[in-house]
Amino acid sequence: MAVPDDPWDIAPEALSACRSDAERWQVLCAWAVLAPSSHNSQPWLFRARGRQLELLADRRRALPVVDPAGRELVISCGAALGVMLIAARALGQGLEVAPLPDPAQPDLLARLSLGPALPPPADAAQILAAIKARRTTRRPFPAEALPMDALFAADDAALAAGATLRWLITPRDRYLAAELIAEADRIQMADPAFRAELAHWVRSRHAPSRDGMSGEAVGVPDILSALGALAIRSFDLGAGQAARDQALAEGSPALAVLTTPGDAAADWLAAGRALAEVLITLQRAGLTASYLNQPIEVPGLRPRLAAMLGSEEAPQLLLRVGRGPALPPTPRRPVAEVLEHA
Repeated sequence: MAVPDDPWDIAPEALSACRSDAERWQVLCAWAVLAPSSHNSQPWLFRARGRQLELLADRRRALPVVDPAGRELVISCGAALGVMLIAARALGQGLEVAPLPDPAQPDLLARLSLGPALPPPADAAQILAAIKARRTTRRPFPAEALPMDALFAADDAALAAGATLRWLITPRDRYLAAELIAEADRIQMADPAFRAELAHWVRSRHAPSRDGMSGEAVGVPDILSALGALAIRSFDLGAGQAARDQALAEGSPALAVLTTPGDAAADWLAAGRALAEVLITLQRAGLTASYLNQPIEVPGLRPRLAAMLGSEEAPQLLLRVGRGPALPPTPRRPVAEVLEHA
């Protein structure tokens, strides 16, 4: 049994065709890497050891300017862990998870063990379809009321994973959040090092590396991704970016901040797992969540966002939620590049 070269092509029946633990880990990792990551950097590695699998942070794919502490890197790895757990539940594969199992190995984020087979849930097909349908978009959402049961379900999904979704309900809260987003855009884009790092990850979705963000994420056609990267690197486009993102925030049907009780690696990992649960829950309801994390990435603005929430918890992600368009998937590296067998 071999997993497809493109993880997006993984089939729901692939796990049942496995004849060894090594093959099971290949299939589960193919589902895991469909998770979102900062700049689509895919900063995860997996190491299979018989019936166990280790999830490790790949610091070679770190974003030292925008994410100097590695917070978003660990959140991205947590999202991959979360998607793997969601897929495993739907496939009837029991998994046991030990997060951060060894203090002497900070890059070892989790150790998983294969458990017994479990009865798949009745909605297994819908869960797996939602994992593969999930997208991120920079396009505006239609101005429409969202189903409250879907938002409540997202609340429950976040809480079950150890995080909290805090919705920005009032017009004043939404306005203040949009102001913070615009201020963060201007600060970040004024920094040549930030622009160089961002430009490094802008490339066509058909690039050989199969990672990074299409030029469509910065407002140019995919075929012109190289020109978009050059413009980002060369010019301070903060004013225009701030105006666009402020309009996106103010025009989105819903904004929410994902928070955690603390701000250490365990909280970041929990935030990533919660993000996966929230995204798949929303996708099943026909909704899309996209990111406006800039105020959390700028150290001076993050406390202001927390104060606006009236919470002592640490903001980890700022989401906008609505009904997004159907889009092609962002590229993913083959499982063979991220999974090794010890």
